[in-house]
Amino acid sequence: MCGRFTLTASIAEIAERFSAEYSFKDEDYSSSYNIAPSQSVLAVINDGQTNRMGFLRWGLIPPWAKDVSIGHKLVNARAETLTEKPSYRHAFQKKRCLIVADSFYEWKRVNNQKIPMRILLKSHELFSMAGLWEQWKSPNGDSIFSCTIITTKPNPLMASIHDRMPVILKPQDEPLWLDPTISNPQKLKNLLKPYDEQCMEAYEVSQLVNSPKNNSPDLIQPID
Repeated sequence: MCGRFTLTASIAEIAERFSAEYSFKDEDYSSSYNIAPSQSVLAVINDGQTNRMGFLRWGLIPPWAKDVSIGHKLVNARAETLTEKPSYRHAFQKKRCLIVADSFYEWKRVNNQKIPMRILLKSHELFSMAGLWEQWKSPNGDSIFSCTIITTKPNPLMASIHDRMPVILKPQDEPLWLDPTISNPQKLKNLLKPYDEQCMEAYEVSQLVNSPKNNSPDLIQPID
């Protein structure tokens, strides 16, 4: 699964990388070293003409949900069953997004201990995780826009850490994933595969990352 990640780049860097416009104030965005479920995450969608950046609540709330609590169970969506699950079927066809990150965390089990690992691109560049989004309306009429991160089987690097990994999209595949006119399931599913392990690296980090209350540059420092 993918339960924590980081985004430490400036908003200007992110906007340039994803050729995206945004209407929120720059001060509404802040970098984070420990993004956790139920928090707001920065995402990119395409409105048919333009890439747009905005904030989504992490944990998908389908339109038919009775309340927001279902979002805690829908933090990740398995790539293999997107067309089968009612929670994801419509969003997979019409509401795809990019979740922006520069690394993610996973916990490796060693001798009955869970060791936090940071995983990132060797280039240390920004990347996108494939996501789905939805709009949910509360009984009082307020809307919540939420998202889930799609996961797939691990590449060889990740297999030594965990049995799932987020779908990291190649930059050249991002326009296809975002294109709202594309709904061919197989064409989209072809993008949902493990990222090239030769382009990734991983290292152990502090146990401080275990708590989402901790959020500082110390969290991404390697443990010798």
